[in-house]
Amino acid sequence: MNEFNFLSPPQIATKITDACHKKCKIPMKKFFVLAILAGAFIGFGTELYIMVVHDIPSRLGVGFAKFLGGSVFSVGLMLVVIAGSELFTGDNLIVIAALQRKIRWSELFKAWGIVYAGNFIGSMIIVIMMFYSGLWAADGATVGATAVNIANAKVHLTFLQAMMRGIGCNWLVCLAVWMAMSAKDIIGKIFAIYFPIMAFVASGFEHSVANMTFIPYGILLKNIPKVANAIGKPLSAFAQLNWGTFALRNLVPVTIGNIIGGAFFVGVIYWYVYLKKEKTAFETN
Repeated sequence: MNEFNFLSPPQIATKITDACHKKCKIPMKKFFVLAILAGAFIGFGTELYIMVVHDIPSRLGVGFAKFLGGSVFSVGLMLVVIAGSELFTGDNLIVIAALQRKIRWSELFKAWGIVYAGNFIGSMIIVIMMFYSGLWAADGATVGATAVNIANAKVHLTFLQAMMRGIGCNWLVCLAVWMAMSAKDIIGKIFAIYFPIMAFVASGFEHSVANMTFIPYGILLKNIPKVANAIGKPLSAFAQLNWGTFALRNLVPVTIGNIIGGAFFVGVIYWYVYLKKEKTAFETN
């Protein structure tokens, strides 16, 4: 029996395998609802990030702004893990259950498809809610201007840049989920989540589900005159900020990167280290 108030890595691997097996047995309608909730929860973290950082760089510097932004954004994954919902990036760890033959590969890909779609719907609910809330007009619409600038920067990444940033992001996100699974109390889970999430946001990595809020929010806000005035740039400067570039120049490469970072660098590697059975000398002869 583990005398400490947390699980060891091999115990985490076993617990995650069982948890992911159970995920794939949830009725798909309920699984889809949980995915919508996760998209909304990450959307709350995204909106909070924009509100908090909109005026910090000019006062305290870019680095400190990123640190504070990452700190508040972490509330999104705290809601996902502790309140309960299904997030695509965290569910990349379901690959462990497939490797352990607890579920079929078809079940894995079905779960990923459903959770991805549900996350998008949840994200768009927050985008619409925040757009019509008018909160973007705060501080002379500089909040809205910040949202547009963030979204515009994201669609100007190269495919390779977006993918690499996606790898870094979900490597850390899945480590946050992994460590939160180790903790046996709420405070332990909060700290396990906070540091890796703060690290990925402060580093500038890319999260596919967060971008389902960041970029659509910017697309909707860029045509508002108050926001355009706060930005101080002509609308032509944001011609590349549209639904096509959102999908092709950000969402596709970031999603690929997220899968590599989470499913491979955490799921596959930890499965190999802690769960894969090695053949004995007798079995190989």
